[in-house]
Amino acid sequence: MRMDAQVMEALEVLGAERGVSVETILDALANALVSAYKRSPGAAEEARVIIDPDTGDIIVYAQDLDEDGNVTKEWEDTPDDFGRIAAQTAKQVIAQRLREAKRDQVFDLYEGREGDLVTGIIQQVDHRYSILDLGDAEALMPGSERIPYERLDRGARVKALILEVRNEAKGPQIVVSRSHPDFVRRLLELEVPELIDGTIEIQAIAREAGHRTKIAVSSNDPNVDPKGACVGARGSRVRQVVNELRGEKVDVVEWREDTAQFIAEALGPAKVQEVKIDDETQTATVIVSEHQLSLAIGKEGQNARLAARLSGYKVDIQSDRPEQPEPVEAEAPEGGVAEGASAGDVVEAVSTEEPAESSADEVAAEAEGEAVSVEDTAEASEGAVAGGAVDEVPAPAEAAEPDAEPDAEPVVSAVAEASDVEAAETVAADTAAVEETGAEAEEVAVPSGAEGESSEEE
Repeated sequence: MRMDAQVMEALEVLGAERGVSVETILDALANALVSAYKRSPGAAEEARVIIDPDTGDIIVYAQDLDEDGNVTKEWEDTPDDFGRIAAQTAKQVIAQRLREAKRDQVFDLYEGREGDLVTGIIQQVDHRYSILDLGDAEALMPGSERIPYERLDRGARVKALILEVRNEAKGPQIVVSRSHPDFVRRLLELEVPELIDGTIEIQAIAREAGHRTKIAVSSNDPNVDPKGACVGARGSRVRQVVNELRGEKVDVVEWREDTAQFIAEALGPAKVQEVKIDDETQTATVIVSEHQLSLAIGKEGQNARLAARLSGYKVDIQSDRPEQPEPVEAEAPEGGVAEGASAGDVVEAVSTEEPAESSADEVAAEAEGEAVSVEDTAEASEGAVAGGAVDEVPAPAEAAEPDAEPDAEPVVSAVAEASDVEAAETVAADTAAVEETGAEAEEVAVPSGAEGESSEEE
């Protein structure tokens, strides 16, 4: 039996499209023909098929085996036509073999490439995983390896880092990531050729995917600035990395052999005053100014947390201003002023004391005393005018009290200082005004004057 030349050409084209050699396809075809021969009537229990790749000749050799499985007899038993069943079986076996060969080829291509950067097109996106078409294979990106809050549109071209390559029953499984710290390392290597030739080295990377990344770099050439080489002219190099990370902030810091200096660099852009290192506890105490404290800590402690990951030390950030103790309220001892108190303190204490509330009886007695004081003043003024002498008017006893009515004091002083009749008339006019305003004072003054006249007649 011989295959047509067109069939051989088709197999060569199929092998080129699928990336499988023609020998592999012919081997799969031979196995399919063995299965088809065993199903044909009168076939031997065992057989083998040989296909000549040059001429396309197919030869079937039937075999007899002993109890141990050794071939005892072999002869050519090539059928003229395998029939429809043989052709269908050959088709299925060839397709299966092609799939297996493709899987093996993909696994061999990506095996050992963990950590490499690949570019793919988004084929499917959901909350569990995303599928990327790498051209010759498909990659799986779990939801945990995506950048938080990143939107991946179907058909978009993105870069990813190969984390793992597994050979499973369904085929090779390629797991990629965009949130791994080494993803930033590979992106920076694409933009900075000095990282490829070894002039600059990345010493450490600390990343919070979607928010901020800190990269510590060092230079093996004293004439090359590691930070400037990574940032580029006007930030052109690092800007490409930021664009691929969808706006994630990237801080490039210079690696220092001195741990204190390196931690101060890692806390940038905050300015650090002093760093105290405790190697036993792996703790670094950082002193910053008061206005730099929030900048050094960062939003929700992000800056300090990344600096701790970058250096491997526990970072404790403190302000240079010591905490002021809360004022203590001192109570004065009962019965006097506390020892050592100044005069200002005494005055302030007295002024802040609340006045004692007066009782209703005291208020009533005070009002009654004021009324009596006014009446006595009126009696003395009328007596002095009637007698024509104003040498001395005795002041009432109630006038000495501080709570007396203020209107009675000007009347008494005016009578005592008057030395002529005009002054007496003025006092009399003032007294008349007082009598008009207070009816009760006039009633008391008239009997008082009558008693004075009767006593003179006697």
